[in-house]
Amino acid sequence: MPHIIPTTEPFFFPGKPNQAGCLLIHGFTGAPKEMRWIGEYLNQEHGFHCLGIRLTGHATRPEDMIRSRYTDWMVSVEDGYYLLSGISDRIYLLGLSLGGILSLLMSTRLDVAGVVAMSTPYQIPYDYPAWTLKLLSKILPYRPKDKEEPGADWFDKEAFAAHVSYPHNPVRARAELQSLAMVMQAALPKVSAPVLLIHSKNDTYILPENMERIYAKLGTSDKTKLYVTGTGHVVTRDAARHQVFEAAANFIQRIESAT
Repeated sequence: MPHIIPTTEPFFFPGKPNQAGCLLIHGFTGAPKEMRWIGEYLNQEHGFHCLGIRLTGHATRPEDMIRSRYTDWMVSVEDGYYLLSGISDRIYLLGLSLGGILSLLMSTRLDVAGVVAMSTPYQIPYDYPAWTLKLLSKILPYRPKDKEEPGADWFDKEAFAAHVSYPHNPVRARAELQSLAMVMQAALPKVSAPVLLIHSKNDTYILPENMERIYAKLGTSDKTKLYVTGTGHVVTRDAARHQVFEAAANFIQRIESAT
C-alpha cells in the first residue's frame, strides 16, 4: 500500500464524555488535512469527538484514485461513521465539496443528527458526460483542474502554500464524481436531518448557485443557508475559515440543546 502523504493523515480528537461526534469528510483530490483545523476547533472549543477520515484513493498517489469508485467513497464514510458511533450516539456529518455530497447522501442511509455541507456541488461542471470520460480515461488519465494558476482563488496564500491535493484530476475519478452527484440529487428529497449549507460567494470552482439548487431540493424543513465572502472554494482552510467554524459549532450546539 502506498504511503500517505505527510501531514495528510486521518485524525481523531477524543472529546468530553457524552458529547456529540463529528465525522469530517474532505474534498475531491484532497486530504483529511482540509478538515483538520475545523476538527481541532470543534474539539478544543466545544469538546466534540472529531474524526477526520481519508476517502479511498486520496492522499497517497493519483494512480490510487483512478482505481476508486464512488461506492468506495461511500464505504469510507460508512466505516468512519461506525468507528465514531463507538464513542458517541449522536453523529454529525461535516463535508467539504465531494465531502458535502457524501454527507448529504449518506445522511439518508445512516442515523445522523445533522449535516454541515460546505462548498457542495449540486451538479459537477463538465464538458463530457460520465460515460465519455470513462472511455477517454483509457487514453488520457489526467486533466488539468482549471485554467487559472494554482492558488489563484485563495485569499490566504500562506494556507494555500501548506495545502495538499493532487495536482491534476484523474479523468476516471471525475466520471465517478459526476455519477455520485446524480445519486445525491435523487436523494435530496429524502434528507430528513437538519442541514446547514455553507458556500463562498467568491467560489469560482463550484459556483454559489449550487447551494440554492441543493437547498430547494432538500426534504428537511430544518435547513439553513450561509454565504461567506473573502474565501475561495476550500472554506475550511481559507481566510474566512473561523466564520465557517463558528457557524458549524452554533448549528451543532442548537441541535444538541434541543435534543
